[in-house]
Amino acid sequence: MKLSDFEMMTTDFPAGVQAVLDFGKYHLSIVSSDISYGGKQGLYEIGVFAASDGVARDMVELPDITNEGDTVKGWLSEKDVDTIIKKMYTITGKEPEQV
Repeated sequence: MKLSDFEMMTTDFPAGVQAVLDFGKYHLSIVSSDISYGGKQGLYEIGVFAASDGVARDMVELPDITNEGDTVKGWLSEKDVDTIIKKMYTITGKEPEQV
């Protein structure tokens, strides 16, 4: 369970790549773009969305994933994202599926 197990999809605006992983009640968005935190340096930004009926709804804070008072976390290496994916699995008990 790591980022390289999933396909980063090309985005046009903003120019970059994104993968969205479904963990049941949460979706994890992983992006690297020309406007994401660290994207110009080849780093990643993540955001967590509450999900219901398989659909991402509102961005949320999630302890141990995002910082208190923030719904995104940037300047992440691939190894950092791998750690977050494993933590999301631990929190939810659900293996991620790409959406």
